[in-house]
Amino acid sequence: MAKHRRFSDKPKDKRTITGMTDSGLTNPEDSLYSESTVDSSATSPKTDKDFKSIILSGTKYAYIIAAVALLSGIFTPLTIGAEIENVIFGMLSIFLGLAGGIVIFLGIKYKKFTTVMVCGGLGMMFGSLLLIYESTNYPIL
Repeated sequence: MAKHRRFSDKPKDKRTITGMTDSGLTNPEDSLYSESTVDSSATSPKTDKDFKSIILSGTKYAYIIAAVALLSGIFTPLTIGAEIENVIFGMLSIFLGLAGGIVIFLGIKYKKFTTVMVCGGLGMMFGSLLLIYESTNYPIL
């Protein structure tokens, strides 16, 4: 059965083509993993964000915030006559939980300070849960 080359099979270090003689390749396995050195400085990814990516990222979070606001009951004072202060307190407690979820997501995605960000996100979600129970007059603590 033929051995197929995959991108993940490449070695991590840069090597020049080895295993070559005047008559050709000495070992087919050497040629499978050999590669010429390539200057990767010309193909480095951009580190600064352009305006379009910032707008796309901002609208993504704006849609999430709008959905949470609608789900948390922004229209409750209009429909049943509840006090606006209770609705704002409830929305802020749900936004705290949403922020905790975003912190957890970003901590896992970027893999930098993962433990701190996940613990902080879980703490924010737990704080949100405490605030929700406080607003319903059934405190946990």
